[in-house]
Amino acid sequence: MNLDTITEVRRPASLDDVGPWRPNYAWLAGGTWLFSEPQITTDTLIDLDALGWPSLSATTEGLEIAATCRVADLHAFKGPAHWQAVPLFRDCIDAFLMSFKIWNAATIGGNIVMSLPAGAMISLTAALDGVCTLWPRDGAPRQVPVVEFVTGNHSNVLQPGELLRSIHLPSAALGKRYAMRQSSLTRLGRSAALIVGTVDGDGRNFLLTVTAATPRPIQLRFDKTPTTAELRQAIDERLPSEGYFQDVHGSAAYKQHITYYLAEQIRAELA
Repeated sequence: MNLDTITEVRRPASLDDVGPWRPNYAWLAGGTWLFSEPQITTDTLIDLDALGWPSLSATTEGLEIAATCRVADLHAFKGPAHWQAVPLFRDCIDAFLMSFKIWNAATIGGNIVMSLPAGAMISLTAALDGVCTLWPRDGAPRQVPVVEFVTGNHSNVLQPGELLRSIHLPSAALGKRYAMRQSSLTRLGRSAALIVGTVDGDGRNFLLTVTAATPRPIQLRFDKTPTTAELRQAIDERLPSEGYFQDVHGSAAYKQHITYYLAEQIRAELA
């Protein structure tokens, strides 16, 4: 879509060149959502590609994913052999509803900042204990876990002008075993539920992350792999019937049912 309200596209060499933030500015990364509908309150785009951030940086501490990393680049990442959860990258990316054009343009940061219930990169990074580094326009950088970054349907903790710089996935989470389940009402439809379980090799530190069925990520932590009854009780305590996200991709009752069903499959697989 042509954005006829845009009068300037800026490509700063550093963020210091941006100057004071104005309400009619917008950050531009992949632009797959930005260019999908009119942006009537925006007249200036600030292109983040010009900053040249490395897409992926792997260290002994974990994996740093730049907000500008393309979906295709993350899908191609291999990682060291002991990072058993790396195939989850491809599993979550394959749950995207997107064309090949989106695949090669959309960014990991853009998907997270959109903060939609079915944001597959939210599912991925939350499940692997991801931590966002945020750069405010004035002030020191701050770190916010992905599970706390998204606060609801299309809402998050970003302040005006604040920028998502990167997401860090710790090595400990990348080394876990995992199981993922995803369900949609139609074969190529948006996710009605995308649930990921991770656990240490000895069966301890079981983590279940529920997304798509809820407005924001919900996590359930256990010292060890729970029993069927323990998991069901924990889901009921954290997710009452009114806690599910109802839309055209599934009623709240359907999403509650499928969450029970898929969570038990994950528990059984990891046990």
